[in-house]
Amino acid sequence: MFDSRHIKTFHAVVAAGSYSAAARALGYTQPAITQQMKALERAVGTPLFTRVGRRMRLTEAGEALARHAETILDTLSVAQQQMSSLTRLRSGRVRMCAFPSAGATLVPEALARLAADHPGVRVELLEGEPPESLRRLERGEFDIALAFTYPGLHDEVPDELVEIPLLEDQLTVLMPAGHPLARRRAVALADLAEERWIAGCLRCRTNFLHECTQVGFAPDIAFTTDDILVVQSLVAEGLGVAMMPGLVLSFLRHDRITGRPLDPASSRQVSAYVLRDHLRVPATALVLDELKAAARRRTGGCSNKP
Repeated sequence: MFDSRHIKTFHAVVAAGSYSAAARALGYTQPAITQQMKALERAVGTPLFTRVGRRMRLTEAGEALARHAETILDTLSVAQQQMSSLTRLRSGRVRMCAFPSAGATLVPEALARLAADHPGVRVELLEGEPPESLRRLERGEFDIALAFTYPGLHDEVPDELVEIPLLEDQLTVLMPAGHPLARRRAVALADLAEERWIAGCLRCRTNFLHECTQVGFAPDIAFTTDDILVVQSLVAEGLGVAMMPGLVLSFLRHDRITGRPLDPASSRQVSAYVLRDHLRVPATALVLDELKAAARRRTGGCSNKP
């Protein structure tokens, strides 16, 4: 209903007491002030000023608008400052969901750079596994989701989401350091057919069973857990071996564990997903850039632990 420029001019006229005084204060011509006030009165639908002799007085509508004008201008000023801070990345909030191994590797690296260069941008971190994390992203529960797919188990990405590939995460086998196959640079999955296994999350377990079927055996799964530290502890105690993503090698916490890549190589695709419209949000775009940079620094895979 109102043009903010007209409200600003109206406020100046009320403060100065006349069109000519307001024109001098704003650096306008008096006819320009007159035209703006006529336009505002047309928008309001009633006169805002009346003349009594040489003096100009507010009508009842003018008095009502005058009571609100300063608040309106203050609110607009605050809004402009907040928009400027967001677009210039002095502030902003990004909600991100990550699966555990990405949350322990890519995310801290990306957020450390972000905090150093843009301390006003805050990231809220949640944990979640695909495909549920993608469904929650589609519902708008967060702005970015880190997820992974396996070649034979690729899900259709909803049209509302954009997939941004980050890296190929080579699969490895975790085994006790004294295991006979630990002396090899890489191991064949078929050579571990007689082992007891520790399986991970549902998606990883499904891919593991698929790969075992491809090489001709059904694994003896002794334990199932989504907790990577529990997997490590079980392997360290000699209770089984585990097929895990290469990112896990970055945070092994047991000296009695060795990680070896599979031969032939097998990997999963790690990607960031975002609602298409959120690509234009400066803070979200910045976080995506930092995640891509962190992934590039890891290109080539994680080194094996001896």
